[in-house]
Amino acid sequence: MVMTQYIRLTPDVQSKRGAVWNRVPCYLRDWEMQVHFKIHGQGKKNLNGDGFAIWYTKDRMQPGPVFGSKDNFLGLGVFVDTYPNEEKQQEAQKRRYSPGNQRVFPYISAMVNNGSLTYDHDRDGRPTELGGCTAMVRNLNHDTFLVIRYVKRRLTVMIDIDGKHEWRDCIDVPGVRLPRGYYFGTSSVTGDLSDNHDIISLKLYQLTVERTPEEEKRDREVFLPVVDNLKLPGMEAPLEPMSGLALFLIVFFSLVAVVFAVVIGVIVYNKWQEQSRKHFY
Repeated sequence: MVMTQYIRLTPDVQSKRGAVWNRVPCYLRDWEMQVHFKIHGQGKKNLNGDGFAIWYTKDRMQPGPVFGSKDNFLGLGVFVDTYPNEEKQQEAQKRRYSPGNQRVFPYISAMVNNGSLTYDHDRDGRPTELGGCTAMVRNLNHDTFLVIRYVKRRLTVMIDIDGKHEWRDCIDVPGVRLPRGYYFGTSSVTGDLSDNHDIISLKLYQLTVERTPEEEKRDREVFLPVVDNLKLPGMEAPLEPMSGLALFLIVFFSLVAVVFAVVIGVIVYNKWQEQSRKHFY
């Protein structure tokens, strides 16, 4: 719903879906996305849902089950999740979290996907989460903001939700490699529970950053999203290409091994023929 002051991704009504995407891909190397949003509704605590997502992905306008957008995406997703699916399932099974595992909702998390991972909605994305923080963002009387910053392969997410005009750290992950040429978007969905999910503004800034020659080499262009040293299913970092010397040595010793095997084979064959002739005579 396009309003004068905001875009409402979903109204406080069950089974609704909405999204906003830019039409032009982003080719910036270092950037910052500031999101001014508002989540509000009639539901009481933990009786509202489901939240919204901010995307930087290869495909745009692809509806699906992950906050209204497609699963197995290529790129980055930042999720403002307002309903604890996993906790409610644990309660239904009369099981309890250990204190170290419990997350307090609403909860903001991030995920980088190379197209092979599935967002686990039943567990609120926990298996593929890069990091996250609690963010009480519902039914507030002041403005709420979120910023996603991508600089020198470092992904940071900060929030300003206390009405103090101060950024608070939420997520900080180094070694994040995102291709250029992807699209920004935001999407939301409601199910049995609902909320108003309003986007007041999306502002993208280009950041000018100086790099050393070593950083230039390290930050070379990539073609698939990946996170360095992250052990997730399907998220293995691409192998470094072999140097010319290593390739030469492998080929050289392989040829030597083949020649050696041929020589041994010829010697054994000749010995066998000699012995065969002796037995004949």
